[in-house]
Amino acid sequence: MLPIAQLPLIPVSRLAGLLTLLFAFAGSAQAQESFDYRPMALEWARNVVPGAAAASGASLRMEVSVGSLDSRLKLAPCGNVEPYIPPGVRMWGKTRIGLRCVDGVSRWNVSLPVTVQAFGNAWVMKSQLAPGSVITQADVVQAEVDWAEESSPVLINTSSWVGQIASRPLVTGQTLRQGMVKAAQAFQAGTQVRVVAQGVGFQVTGDAQALSAGVVGQLARVRMENGRVASGTVLDARTVKIDI
Repeated sequence: MLPIAQLPLIPVSRLAGLLTLLFAFAGSAQAQESFDYRPMALEWARNVVPGAAAASGASLRMEVSVGSLDSRLKLAPCGNVEPYIPPGVRMWGKTRIGLRCVDGVSRWNVSLPVTVQAFGNAWVMKSQLAPGSVITQADVVQAEVDWAEESSPVLINTSSWVGQIASRPLVTGQTLRQGMVKAAQAFQAGTQVRVVAQGVGFQVTGDAQALSAGVVGQLARVRMENGRVASGTVLDARTVKIDI
């Protein structure tokens, strides 16, 4: 190791330039590590979510919030970051968007957590119902809820749940959604039913015996008086329609 007196001397002007370059590089690296992509991602997501609201078929008030990238990530500088929706991802509820660098020394690709809320009126349970209970309008009330809180679609029309039965326990404040209700059984196997056979320009009625349980709107098997077995759509507690 050379004594200090024998070390080569660096001109002050050159030393100042080297220090300036070093500080600038360090500042740039620090700025890149702490760069916040959330404002850009939030603006982009807000332009995308109206499409999700339109697909629901209802007038919804959309709200979007974005989370943070993993704090352990050290992303290289990038001149152009492109947001995108990953394949199979829906902008609904707790979801995510992708951020990829398309103009940089290192082409990185990361995910950013996003929460999409969709507020609108829906039918909400006023009280608890046990599985198998028939749902009536007295059991529900309209209230503003977050449609995107769950992935299952909200039941909008009363015809889709009035007179149906709860397929699972329903609790106070719960929003009625698909999968929570099912059609009530209209008749049991062995019941005598009325069969309506309908074709082009004619209609024939007769009696038959149900070979399977009947649920309104679904198919049931019946044996007619001549012994023929057929399947038809259950119209009500006494009627099965067969198309010829």
